[in-house]
Amino acid sequence: MLPRSLLLTLIFVLSPAALCGSALAQPFSENQLTTAQRLMDQALESDLGYEIVESLTTEVGPRLAGTEAESRARDWAIAMLKAQGFENVRNEPFPVPLWVRGVETAAITSPYPQPLAITALGGSSSTGPDGVEAEIVAFKDLASVEALPDGSLKGKIIFIDEPMTRTQDGSGYGVAVRKRRTTAYEGVRLGAVAALIRSVGTSTHRFAHTGQMQRLTEGEREGVPTAALSAPDADQLTRSLKRGQPVRVKMVLTPETLPPSESGNVIGEIVGSEKPEEIILVGAHLDSWDLGTGAVDDGAGVGIVTAAARLVAAENPKRTIRVVLFGAEEVGLVGAKAYAEQHWDDLDNHMLAAESDFGAGRIWRFETRVHESKLETAQAIGNAMRGIGVGPGPNTAYGGPDLTYVRAAGVPVVTLKQDGLDYFDLHHTPNDTFDKIDPADMAQNVAAYAAFIYLASEVDAHFRGDEE
Repeated sequence: MLPRSLLLTLIFVLSPAALCGSALAQPFSENQLTTAQRLMDQALESDLGYEIVESLTTEVGPRLAGTEAESRARDWAIAMLKAQGFENVRNEPFPVPLWVRGVETAAITSPYPQPLAITALGGSSSTGPDGVEAEIVAFKDLASVEALPDGSLKGKIIFIDEPMTRTQDGSGYGVAVRKRRTTAYEGVRLGAVAALIRSVGTSTHRFAHTGQMQRLTEGEREGVPTAALSAPDADQLTRSLKRGQPVRVKMVLTPETLPPSESGNVIGEIVGSEKPEEIILVGAHLDSWDLGTGAVDDGAGVGIVTAAARLVAAENPKRTIRVVLFGAEEVGLVGAKAYAEQHWDDLDNHMLAAESDFGAGRIWRFETRVHESKLETAQAIGNAMRGIGVGPGPNTAYGGPDLTYVRAAGVPVVTLKQDGLDYFDLHHTPNDTFDKIDPADMAQNVAAYAAFIYLASEVDAHFRGDEE
């Protein structure tokens, strides 16, 4: 027979209460934990999230902010949310700058003539239809360019050959993306005629990775025409330069910046049965870049949060569950800012928020950003997901890009962290298509979000530092 002390220890470790903290601190009843488990089981057997992504990417396809395609995506989202039984379904419009892609070609003209695979960066200026041709000057990173004196690259084309590190949590992106945001404006300062950067991505395929450059404020001068170069072509250009002869490249980029257009945030709700004024927000962004069909970024998120909230609706949640499908995320978090401004007077009623915007890889960690006094309660939500492979994380959650402004205003957030090892192989490239999504991984995401949404809606405590 086991010693009494060891037996008591095993009972504690294996009990549902122990899985979510001490028995005294347990914020959930056995019935609530059982319901959360049942929701996860249902999600793992459901293809609803996967089917939503299939519908969006097939019936709408790419959805560049401010375009007719994004408008069709809003119509699609409103119809989809109504069909899934959401209440108060609506579009909340806002203006958005409109940039559209044109011709984009590049080639080495000497000493080794050959084409290069490029794509214009969002917000890039135009070379004009005749293009520009100049000698390439290469740099290992953005810092090397920033250190140069004004006017020192007059008449040249800048090439920054800085690779991106592959990581599970996507942390390599923040470092690498700086060159995408600012190289064009460094080019103006240095007198360059154009710029190329190695794609901000991890793919070795011949796909160039687009993405938004830094937004200009009124009165600022636009940058030089700038494009991303696919990784194999960046390698090819580097090999050409190492042969010791000057290398000249011709680029033709003809994007246009048009008058502001309209975008919008599409919202649907499950109205709370006991505390309808208190909101659990789950979001994703509806727009996408125009090269692929926006399946991974962020059709997956749309499917995940919508399917999870739909499952929770059957449990008559106490708090209101608000699904927000943000518009115009890719071009500078325009919808995120609009949401915060339009709901500013109501943000104190936002109890907790999360966004799915990192593809469809399996969720492996639950991160929080709540008041220290509420941390144990928030962690208990994450503990309920242990059985589907979700471990604990720090209390420093980002929440998601579209939560930037509401998080800054004090709304507590969590991050259901996904495995992103291959995310930047697809992100912002023509390879971001529906076939890249694994249905089982998608279902695991929906399961984790369903447990999170349900338990966050049921717990009595707030996640701020008070109970107001």
